[in-house]
Amino acid sequence: MSHEVTSSADSPFRSEPSERDQAPQFVLPLVVRIEKAAPPARTDALETAARAVLVMLSDERALGDGEWAEAVRDWQDARIRKVVRRARGAEWRRAEALPGITVSGKNAEVRVFPPVPLDGWPKDLARLQVSGTDLDDPEPPVAADPALPVLWLNPGLGMSAGKAMAQAGHAAQLAWWELPDEERAAWRDSGFALAVRTADPARWDELTSSGLPLVRDAGFTEIAPGSCTVVADHPALR
Repeated sequence: MSHEVTSSADSPFRSEPSERDQAPQFVLPLVVRIEKAAPPARTDALETAARAVLVMLSDERALGDGEWAEAVRDWQDARIRKVVRRARGAEWRRAEALPGITVSGKNAEVRVFPPVPLDGWPKDLARLQVSGTDLDDPEPPVAADPALPVLWLNPGLGMSAGKAMAQAGHAAQLAWWELPDEERAAWRDSGFALAVRTADPARWDELTSSGLPLVRDAGFTEIAPGSCTVVADHPALR
């Protein structure tokens, strides 16, 4: 899942080949807990996944000389890939035993792990399924608070929950990169408050031409190459 932000000529989110493709490729694993009897709501899972990416990026272990810092740097020097897998029961307990961070939403739980080589997943994560992450919202999400960062999904694309979770994570990461330190600290202090919503079709063109961070998909799974998937609308970037 390689994506781009349109403002950079050598972005790790570009769908076209670049020097980043020559670097060793890493992936950020995310595992969403989906118990048969009590699956999370779709929007809750998307928002929790986006927050999990931000928690990893800002964790002291991922910065400076932290124990995960080298892996995070290697991941960000190449393509920025994220893969979402699902777990339940004993699978989830095994995933929780691995180094990582569990982030909770209203009911959703997502565990994010330090980046791993594309072909070097820990066995307890590699055996988890990518498919089967289809989730629903029991009730339509309420309107997003305009004071919050909002990750706007393309209303014309049909994406599985797992795919949309990865896309929301990409958009949150783009917003994080563009924020000054003071705004990053404020967002972190809020617990990375944010909303994920599907944009009004009549407003989508306006959003994609606004200059806000925009994710384009490389088309490896589910959707066509170059598709605009998410706009990251952080109040500090408007």
